[in-house]
Amino acid sequence: MSTKMKRILSVTLTVLCLGVFIYAAYGLIDTAIDYYKNWKVLNNVQEKFYAAGPDEVDESVIDSNSDSIRSGFDILLKENEDLVGWITIEDTQIDYPILKADNNVEYLTQGFYKEDNIAGSIFMDFRNDVETPGLNTIVYGHRMKDGSMFEQLEKYQDKDFFKSHQTFQFDTLYDSYEAEIFAVYNTTTDFNYIQTDFASDAAYEQLLTRTKEESMYETDVEVSARDQIITLSTCDYELDDHDGRLVVQAKLVKKG
Repeated sequence: MSTKMKRILSVTLTVLCLGVFIYAAYGLIDTAIDYYKNWKVLNNVQEKFYAAGPDEVDESVIDSNSDSIRSGFDILLKENEDLVGWITIEDTQIDYPILKADNNVEYLTQGFYKEDNIAGSIFMDFRNDVETPGLNTIVYGHRMKDGSMFEQLEKYQDKDFFKSHQTFQFDTLYDSYEAEIFAVYNTTTDFNYIQTDFASDAAYEQLLTRTKEESMYETDVEVSARDQIITLSTCDYELDDHDGRLVVQAKLVKKG
């Protein structure tokens, strides 16, 4: 190969490598911007929520078909009527509003103000009803590399963390609950742990039994067909790159 051809080949390879680098850098910058925007939006929402005092009830905001909407939520509902609740887990970044659309797709890529964002939102399954909660309330969230959304559910795979964090706070527009964790496990979508309708008590108890069998921990939390549960679901790659899931399930105990 002539010297001239070597030079041409070298320049071509350099240009190609530079192009790949610029493309990759652009993607990283774009992702970083989305992370920052998501943090800024959620920080603003958190400030408004806690400033209003979420443990109080605002008697001035009443739906004719429901109970009083709790303070904190009423303010944020004016900014997004899809707001249905709030979830808080101590010693994690999980301190977020919960949204609900008429499908399970919209909030995969939309933030609180319905802006496009790769982090999406924490959202409730569209089959659930926040006014009359069913037996199994499902809440979804992405696992983001900056530790946001449901990424830190993975802390529950550490036994010491689980032992010291066996409950979390779940609030809806109308009620406040302490969620007592009874199952943590990796699974795939072949297991219908997000089932919301049950033909009988026996069918529901069958699901509860299966979840306890799947769990990586044994707990003292007793769950029966009389109890309501909450299921936190996020992606996980231990069992499958596409259909793997990390699941945390808890019994709901109403406060007050």
